[in-house]
Amino acid sequence: MSNTVDTAFAPVTFTEGALKELFKLKDQQEISDDFGLRVGVEGGGCSGMNYVLGFDQKKEGDQEFIINGIKVFMHKAHQMYLLGMQVDWQDGLNSRGFTFSNPNAASTCGCGTSFSV
Repeated sequence: MSNTVDTAFAPVTFTEGALKELFKLKDQQEISDDFGLRVGVEGGGCSGMNYVLGFDQKKEGDQEFIINGIKVFMHKAHQMYLLGMQVDWQDGLNSRGFTFSNPNAASTCGCGTSFSV
């Protein structure tokens, strides 16, 4: 039985800019196909929870999604915090990096990497 979920049911989306940067990072760092992009949350940050975004191997409790050609791992418990979130890539003079637009966040910090629900 496969643990891969159809993209139509994926809890997060990526903008074109985010996808371009993710594919670039995967290629530059020569990340093998055994790894996927981990999207999740962890306690901490000035608002209570930090976003997790990085390439990792699948772990127990993870669900696997294929989103626009990117293999994504997310622990099942994190989906309730991230459902409907969009990940974008900013490459401007004032900011550079991944940004998170999370409809579940009641508040976010100034840097945009932590939130509360």
